[in-house]
Parts: sequence; C-alpha cells; structure tokens
Amino acid sequence: MTDLAQLPQTDPLPIFRQRDGIYATDLLGAAVAHLDFFTWLHKNPSDLAGICRAFSFHERPVDVMLSLFCAMGLVEKCDGVFRVSLMAREHLVAGSQWNLGPYFGSLKERPVCRDFVTILRTDKPANWGSYKDEQEWAKAMEDEEFARGFTAAMDCRGVYLGQKLAQTVNLSGSTRLLDIGGGSGIYACAIAARHANLRAAVLERAPVDAIARAKIGERGLAERVEVLTGDFFAGPLPTGFDAHLYSNVLHDWDATTVRALLAKSHVALPAGGRLIIHDMHLNADKTGPLPVASYSAILMAVTEGRCYSVAEMETWLVAAGFSEVTFALTAADRSVIAARKAG
Repeated sequence: MTDLAQLPQTDPLPIFRQRDGIYATDLLGAAVAHLDFFTWLHKNPSDLAGICRAFSFHERPVDVMLSLFCAMGLVEKCDGVFRVSLMAREHLVAGSQWNLGPYFGSLKERPVCRDFVTILRTDKPANWGSYKDEQEWAKAMEDEEFARGFTAAMDCRGVYLGQKLAQTVNLSGSTRLLDIGGGSGIYACAIAARHANLRAAVLERAPVDAIARAKIGERGLAERVEVLTGDFFAGPLPTGFDAHLYSNVLHDWDATTVRALLAKSHVALPAGGRLIIHDMHLNADKTGPLPVASYSAILMAVTEGRCYSVAEMETWLVAAGFSEVTFALTAADRSVIAARKAG
C-alpha cells in the first residue's frame, strides 16, 4: 500500500525535467532545420499574429514555440513584438560566421521534429509519442489498454506531486472535494490523507473510472474517496462539493474549453467554494520559466492545449466570477492557482 504521508529523501526535480522537456529540442530543431525561423525573424521582427500570417501557422502552436524560444534566450519580446536575441543572431541566423543551423540538419527527419511542422500548420495534435498505430491522446484514452498504461504513468508521478500539492493547498473549512478528470485518484487520495476533515470524489469517464476505483481501494481510501462516472464536458458538473480540483487537466485543452470548464465550476460550487488548479504555469508575459515552456512543447504536440500563464488564468477566473486568486509553487516546476467563488 502506498504511504501518502511519506516523501522521498531526494528531490526528483532533475528526473522530472528530463522527461517533461524531452520534446523541446525537437521543436527547436523543427524551427531551425525545417523553417530557418531565426533567419526570417531577424529580417522580420513581428508580433504573434504576423508570424502566424507569414508562415500560415496557427496561434496555439506558435504561442508555445515563442514562449520556448524566449525562455531559451533565443527570442526577445518587447511590447508584443518578437526579435531574435544576440545569441540567436550569432548562432542561428544564416550568413553569420558562427551559424549552427546546419548542425541541426541531422534532427530534421526525427519523427517528433517532423510532427511539429505539421502541428504548426494544422493545430492538430499528433499521435501519442508519434506511434504510427496510435490515435491522438484524447481519443486513445477510450481504449482500455492505452488508458491503463497512461493512467499508471500519471499515477506514479502523483505519489510525489500529490503530497506536495496537499501540503500547499489551503482547504480549511472545505468538507467535500471534487477532483475533475482526476485519473487514478492519486491527488484526491493525497489530499484526503492529509486533510482528515475532507471527503473526496473523482469524476472520470470509462474506462478510467474503474481503474481509479481499483487504485483508491488499494490505497485503503475507498471509504473517503469515491468515483463518479461521468464526462465533465457533458452537461453540468455534480453539485454538493465545496471545492473543485483540476490537477494536470486544463493544460490538455484549448483556451475556449478551459474558460468553459471554469464557468461550469463556478455554477456548480456554492458561494465561497474553492477552485484549485494544479499544473505547470508560465509567468505573466509567457517568457518562462524554461522548464514550463519546455513542457508546453509536449502538450502542444499530443493534446489540444498548452501551458497557460498565471495572467491568463487569473483573467479567466475573474471573468468566470471567482475572486481572491492566489499563486503558490509546489514541486517539480508545478504550482497551484486557487480562487474562491464570490458571494
């Protein structure tokens, strides 16, 4: 049985960063080897919309790409206009005697590198891990074998991340937590293990709901953490909960969908109810931190979403009717944005 009160003796941050940032190099490779992007930007400083028009690209993937390059120190942003940095001008612009562009040529045919060019042009997620016989992630999750493997992957990281979340989040006065799209239930379990006053429920659709029930039972928390079978996109969210949790969920969906989910939570929560968003968040101007911008590359590749900034989240929360928005770091480059329903 997993002990959700025991943290490791060592910090797994370097391991998380290796896995979370693995797609960033391929995105840089696509920009250099396929697009000669930095040579173009050197000649044509532009805002996001101008870059999209020039290359016939879509906003979401270009936004992710620019955040990454800003965080890498290759692009600078001023008043919404992007320019190459001195480092990029010297080392990634054609004609410079120090140009390293050809050095990236060997990356050109890497599957993920090629995928990024297609994603920039179509805004459609690639197959999970670029597997030829796999569907995009959201559709693949309907298959029990894929869902079991993916849920296990997310569960193992949650044993650590869930405890750090539970230590950070303020749930004083809350009695019932709804973990929306909660996967194996690891985050609901970690929070329940630390907050004796709290009962929780995980909202998941089949086949993940059955996986969650089994994992929660293995952890000895079935009496305090239940599983509700349902699709959070279909109809209103369940009522009767005074706290909602979105843990590593919103980053899978586009901005329109995220705003709609926040609005659903506002409707379902009582006055004073808490909303908790546990994720990796970019800074307000979306120029870093680098580990978050790097993680956003994998989200861009295999989901419909990306990492959102603290400013975007605060704006959308206030627009949905929430107030008292706070931000706190947790662990492994993750953070919590919390808010209350006014009233």
